[in-house]
Amino acid sequence: MNTDRRTFLKQAGAGLAAAYLAPSWLSCSSSNAPAITVEEIGLQLYTLRDQLAGDASATLSRVAEIGYDHVETFGAEINSGSGASFWGLSVKNLTALLSDYGLKTYSGHYDLSDFLTPGNGNLDTLKASIDIAAHLRQQYVIAPVPPFLLIDKLTVDDYLFMADQLNKGGELAAQSGVKIGYHNHFWEFRTLADGRRGLDILIDNTDKDLVVFELDLFWSEKSGTDSAAYFEKHPGRFPLWHIKDMDKANTETVTGPDYDSKPVMEITSTITYTEVGTGSIDFKKILAEEKAAGLRYAFVEQDLITIDPFESIAKSYQYVKSNLLS
Repeated sequence: MNTDRRTFLKQAGAGLAAAYLAPSWLSCSSSNAPAITVEEIGLQLYTLRDQLAGDASATLSRVAEIGYDHVETFGAEINSGSGASFWGLSVKNLTALLSDYGLKTYSGHYDLSDFLTPGNGNLDTLKASIDIAAHLRQQYVIAPVPPFLLIDKLTVDDYLFMADQLNKGGELAAQSGVKIGYHNHFWEFRTLADGRRGLDILIDNTDKDLVVFELDLFWSEKSGTDSAAYFEKHPGRFPLWHIKDMDKANTETVTGPDYDSKPVMEITSTITYTEVGTGSIDFKKILAEEKAAGLRYAFVEQDLITIDPFESIAKSYQYVKSNLLS
């Protein structure tokens, strides 16, 4: 697996950003009506990253045809002088396509690495991301990963710094009617030097009115965490979920004494996924705690697919529609 920074961030669901976007969009506030728990079915578009790179319009059309109500974006490219784009589409064109296909977007993943890096904390990409989200009428700007260079050596102080930055980002985002959030993988559940876990540090040290969390249920379960119980520990902090299923033949926990010091890429290369409803995760049990979590929006996602991608997302959609909708 290629371990360069760009490849890793894309595989983690992040879009790279490099320059500041014109600030005129900051005045645009989110006007999408709030959803009520899982009455709508979303898709994290990273699932179809290869298809989007080939033909974004046709891919979004297929997503809508399958029945998805909304999508979570990733991969924003911010180019000096030419504005932002997603998969070759300008933000204006993406907005128009989503409208044409009847797809809403409540949330997006944005690369906030510089903003979350100790010794850097640069606001430019965050500001640009808020602008893009406001133009798309998204409600959430989500940091999908911590800074890449810290992945294998995250410390208590790193998490405390990120928490402080998320609070600052939350204050800035609120000015545009947007909220900032953080999406987990498994490394946030590693035990740190003081006995705490990174995700708990982030939650405990961020303002609940400014910062939200998007719990990826695959990664919380893969880390050995009881997701349903976790919502009781941190009530109301998880308005966004990723619904992603675990291969029944590969359910081994990837945190703990035997794993917490292993390189992340060594672990991720062994992980396998499957369509929602065909794996080992008990989503019905977890969904019973949706009110404790504060759930508003849920997104189907699958990092690696072994069948036709559109057949895959259709299978996941049908399971969610038949078994998990309110």
